[in-house]
Amino acid sequence: MLLQETKNLLKKYNFQPIHGRGQNFLIDEKVLEEIVDSANLKSSDVVLEVGPGMGVLTKELAKRVKKVIAVELDKNLVKVLKQELKDYKNIEIISDNILKIDSTSYQLPISSYKIVANLPYNITSKFIRTFLEIENQPIEMILMVQKEVAERITAKPGQMSILGVACQFYADCKIEFLVKKTSFLPIPKVDSATISLKVKSQKSKVNDNELFFKVVKTGFSSKRKKLKSNLSKGLDIKKEKIQEIFDKLELKENTRAQELLVEEWVKLVNLL
Repeated sequence: MLLQETKNLLKKYNFQPIHGRGQNFLIDEKVLEEIVDSANLKSSDVVLEVGPGMGVLTKELAKRVKKVIAVELDKNLVKVLKQELKDYKNIEIISDNILKIDSTSYQLPISSYKIVANLPYNITSKFIRTFLEIENQPIEMILMVQKEVAERITAKPGQMSILGVACQFYADCKIEFLVKKTSFLPIPKVDSATISLKVKSQKSKVNDNELFFKVVKTGFSSKRKKLKSNLSKGLDIKKEKIQEIFDKLELKENTRAQELLVEEWVKLVNLL
């Protein structure tokens, strides 16, 4: 039913999906239900939806929450949305680039909005960092991303990356469910996953967030090298000083960046 509805809309508006914008429309009703269920929505919620496409998910969100703010980059899709969703009084459609927005412009509550998004691969990392770092953070994000990206975000020590550290620094991250590529039209090249990022109420305590991420980036600057070597070279600190800190944290001399927990990075940066 959802597949036919999408085909009808594409035909009705003579719309051709643009691959470069990640326009792969969800056609699996079961996945649609799972996304909505994962968001744990309440009637008082305000939801920021990114990349609403043809508005299939937008409708389901609007049935359950106080307000949906749908931000769409493609002006042709904005026309579709305004026509197809005109009867929904609690949906606000905004034509804008989500990466260039001022979140205060959308009248988002100070600390109680959620984000639901099917993110194009090319903006995933920047989008997540943007909304985790802004002053007006969401309380939770439910995001459909490429499976590989979901695995990086939720990685455990041994497989950590800068993206994983950044996300887990701000939020509790979890893969909710996997999504086959056949759940979309047109069919993308890879499978996806829906993840939840619940923003932590108790933040990891670092004296300087900017310094924290500078150190993390330096630590990951060369995956083949030991963490101690990367930090010593990148931060211009003698290896003996780094070793003293390693000893305090009970880290092995040959520890690599991908092996550290977020809390170990926090302690490391604070000692530095």
